[in-house]
Amino acid sequence: MIKGCQNECTGGGCSGEMGKQMTESFKASDLIITPATTFKEKPDPTGLVFGTVFTDNMLTIEWSLASGWEKPYIKPLENLSLHPASSALHYAIELFEGMKAYRGVDGKIRLFRPTLNMARMARSARRTTLPSFDQNELLECIRKLVEVEQEWVPYSTSASLYIRPTLIGTEPSLGVKKPTKALLYVILSPVGPYFASGSFNPISLWADPKYVRAWKGGTGDCKLGGNYGCTIYAQQEALEYGCQQVLWLYGEDHQITEVGTMNLFLYWINEDGENELATPPLDGIILPGVTRQSILDLALNWGEFKVSERYITMGDLTAALEENRVKEMFGAGTACIVCPISKILYKGKHLHIPTMENGPEVTTRFLNKLSDIQYGREDSDWAVLVS
Repeated sequence: MIKGCQNECTGGGCSGEMGKQMTESFKASDLIITPATTFKEKPDPTGLVFGTVFTDNMLTIEWSLASGWEKPYIKPLENLSLHPASSALHYAIELFEGMKAYRGVDGKIRLFRPTLNMARMARSARRTTLPSFDQNELLECIRKLVEVEQEWVPYSTSASLYIRPTLIGTEPSLGVKKPTKALLYVILSPVGPYFASGSFNPISLWADPKYVRAWKGGTGDCKLGGNYGCTIYAQQEALEYGCQQVLWLYGEDHQITEVGTMNLFLYWINEDGENELATPPLDGIILPGVTRQSILDLALNWGEFKVSERYITMGDLTAALEENRVKEMFGAGTACIVCPISKILYKGKHLHIPTMENGPEVTTRFLNKLSDIQYGREDSDWAVLVS
């Protein structure tokens, strides 16, 4: 690959119109740190509401086609100054990531499989025609930011510091095109349980095929704001029906895809009589979640039941419920780790999912295992030390 080429060409010159400009990645060694000198009071970790409190500092890195990446800065958290024609505001040319820093029982601060987040962010950047970057350099800049803000990492094993890397197009133009200016920034927010009902209370889902989260050839496998904003209307309708989240269906056969903003898992006795942990495959409409991958990796390593990435339809699920083959169903994601599912409203009927009656043995096991790694109760190369 030509070094720094935004189009990621593999040789023989660049195929892209803008590829003539070499775009060197920023370097963590060039990081300029001018931290805040006044500090906000740290919140009580038991009363945190997700994503409403922010730390004192942020990371910013500017990019332009003319100059490439500028030096990264850690500076006091401040409002952004954007031209009203900025491409992110009009055409949603933007992306984000979601990851966490955890304060372990030993007092050390850890990130969980952050290279997977960096790789997904790079894929999202390609899909949105935003500039490429060196994933390791960004990860080191994020590590430095968390180090600067280490007192904001809650002293609690039920809370953490949420990390939100964001990349937006900032070109002041109403043209629908690849942006020539961009801003990468990272903000931090101490968080408690994602759901108001608590970190491990079961949730109810509303499943209606009239709304679709993603489609083949779209951007459902990237972490783009546009994928989330358009789901809020359906989420409000789910609440009106007394459900907490949307179960997203796809296709005429009503394939089960994701739940709310989470990946979905079903632990059941499959059609062949096997104990199976199943989750929809990464076919372009499913977000490749870090927690999703970790659950698959753990289950495959345990070797105690079949592990499948396969299509599951509402017909498959309802048949299995009628035959008492469903054991547990849960969502999985960075915000909640795992979240058990107890009810689905589908075609006017409430389907009872017996997750809690079955322990939930497997769901709890995944929660405990991942939490033990994240909070340092168990050593793992998935945990990256910050300090």
